[in-house]
Amino acid sequence: MIDTLVLHYTGMQSGEAAISRLRDPEAKVSSHYVVEEDGRVFALVPEERRAWHAGLSWWRGRPLLNDRSVGIEIVNPGHEWGYRDFPAAQVAAVVALCQGILARHPVPPRNVVAHSDIAPERKQDPGERFPWAALAEAGIGLWPGEAPAEARALPPLSVGDAGPGVRSLRATLRRIGFRVADEGAYDRALAISVTAFQRHWAPHWCDGVADGETRWRAGRLLGLADGMTRQG
Repeated sequence: MIDTLVLHYTGMQSGEAAISRLRDPEAKVSSHYVVEEDGRVFALVPEERRAWHAGLSWWRGRPLLNDRSVGIEIVNPGHEWGYRDFPAAQVAAVVALCQGILARHPVPPRNVVAHSDIAPERKQDPGERFPWAALAEAGIGLWPGEAPAEARALPPLSVGDAGPGVRSLRATLRRIGFRVADEGAYDRALAISVTAFQRHWAPHWCDGVADGETRWRAGRLLGLADGMTRQG
């Protein structure tokens, strides 16, 4: 059963090069769809078939998400080749494609994820420039909104810190879906997961330091996700 939707960027210098690679059996990578910058949509793998887009992955206690997900590759050169904003025509096409997929499969909003969410040690895509808020407004995924001033004033947490704030952050990220250890000081592994969270839900700050805005958004997102699960 398909219960997860994973968004990627291609991370190559052109859409044509990305599609060529995705269609090459020797590359051992594939995706259900590719969305070009001008809004063209290419269907490469039927949704009912397994595509090799997620790789080593984890979300909400479930590993190897290729078996249960649809993958969309969004043409963008990515952080290595000149990361840039996603054009309006491309975003509109992604929205329409996602809405169709969600109409066909029981994917809860909390399972509309970035490649960086499910593989934070390896991936950055689709990254902090991707307009996740616009997708949430269209009914695709979740968006926590802006933190109030008092939340933004909370002291940041970073590598080496310990205590109740770190424990709370670990528990929140784990319940959202990240593979985070139950206990321990703020270490590099936690910073990697925080960075992934920020790329998706707190793009003002993407360095793995959990400032007040990030901490508030994580708690808010969990509340939204849990609320929708109860309603469902």
